[in-house]
Amino acid sequence: MLSRHRAAATRLRWRGNRTTKGAMDQTLVALAMGAAATLYATAGQAGGTAFLAIMAFAACPAEEMRPTALLLNVIAAGYATARLQWSKAIPWGTLWKVTVPSLGAAFLGGLLVLDASVYFVATGVLLLAAALLTVARHGSEADCGAEIPLLPVILVGAAAGVASGETGVGGGIFIAPALIGLGWTTARQAAAISPPFILCNSVLALAGVLMSGQQPTADTPLYTGAAIAGAVLGTMIGTRWMTEKATRRVLCLILLFAGLRLLARAA
Repeated sequence: MLSRHRAAATRLRWRGNRTTKGAMDQTLVALAMGAAATLYATAGQAGGTAFLAIMAFAACPAEEMRPTALLLNVIAAGYATARLQWSKAIPWGTLWKVTVPSLGAAFLGGLLVLDASVYFVATGVLLLAAALLTVARHGSEADCGAEIPLLPVILVGAAAGVASGETGVGGGIFIAPALIGLGWTTARQAAAISPPFILCNSVLALAGVLMSGQQPTADTPLYTGAAIAGAVLGTMIGTRWMTEKATRRVLCLILLFAGLRLLARAA
C-alpha cells in the first residue's frame, strides 16, 4: 500500500513539473522519440530501448516507462511488420521458431514489477550484453544457411520473451543479437525478423504490464505520432539503403547507448 502511495506521489510531482515546464519540453521529448524511432527502424528495431532512455532522461516515473515503451513498440513494429510483409521480406520459418516460445514468457515477464533501481540496472546490463553479442560473430552470410536447432532456438526465444516483458523493450533488441551472434541468420535477416517478433511480444507483455497495475504516461498520444513518423522513415532507409555491416554497427551503437544511459539513471 505504501509503495502505491509513493508511486502516485511520484506521478503527481512529475506531472506538476511537466505543467510548469510547458508543452515545449514534451514536444522536444516527442521529437527525440521520432528521431530514435527512425534510427532504430533502419536496423529493424521498434525503438523500445531509446524510448526508455529518453523517458529516463526526462525523469518520467519508472512505473510509466515500461507500459509507454511497450505501447509505442506495438505501433512502430506494427507498421514495420506490415511494410516488410508487403515486400515479402519476412523469413516466417525462422520467425515462428523464436516467436511461439516467447509469447507466454513475455506475458509472464510483464507481470513482474521490479524496484526502479533494479529495473534500470537489469535492463542496462542486458542491453550491453546484447551489444557484445552483436559484434561477437565474424562469419559471412554464407555461414548462416544451416538448419537452426529446435531446442536452443526455443530457449533463446523464451529468454527474449521474458526480457521483453520484464524490461519493456519489445524483445527484438535481444533476439536480433542472439540470431546474429549464434550464426543462425545474417544481420539483414535478423532485422526482418525483429519487427514481427517485437509486435507479438509487446502485445503480450503490455497485457501483463497493464494487469500488474502500471499505466502509460498521459503524453502517449503525442509520442505515438512521433513513433509512427520515425518508423515510416527508418523502415524506408533500412530496406533500401542499409548494408549488412551498417545494420550491425547501428544495432551495436544503439545497444551501447541505451544500456549506458539506463545504468547512469540507476547510479
